[in-house]
Amino acid sequence: MSKYNIRAHHGLCISFFEGKGYSEDFTANMEKMIALLEEDPNVKIIDHTDEICKACPHDCGGVCESSEKVREYDNAVMKLCCIESGAEMSWNEFRRLVYENIIAENKLADVCGDCQWYSICGRKSKLCR
Repeated sequence: MSKYNIRAHHGLCISFFEGKGYSEDFTANMEKMIALLEEDPNVKIIDHTDEICKACPHDCGGVCESSEKVREYDNAVMKLCCIESGAEMSWNEFRRLVYENIIAENKLADVCGDCQWYSICGRKSKLCR
């Protein structure tokens, strides 16, 4: 069974992704990763660049240009889901934790309300509850 490294906050990004992204390469890679995750592989939850970041134009050799900001998002997700960086579980288990502890609890704005994509996610999160 495959295992993928996934940034904690990407559990939220994937929940609300609608085909928009930083670049065409990023969007194509995100769509590919979502398809792979739909098969419910094991994931390792991390707080640094992952498979999704690889195609991001803000990834500078494995370091995000906005590393402090996105690490705060990662830390908030992990705290609310009661997991630590390096935790391993099935994708569906992680997705359930994100939904139950953040989306259903209306805490999305607390985690990433200052993200440039929040207008999409915030609107869609209201439909998920």
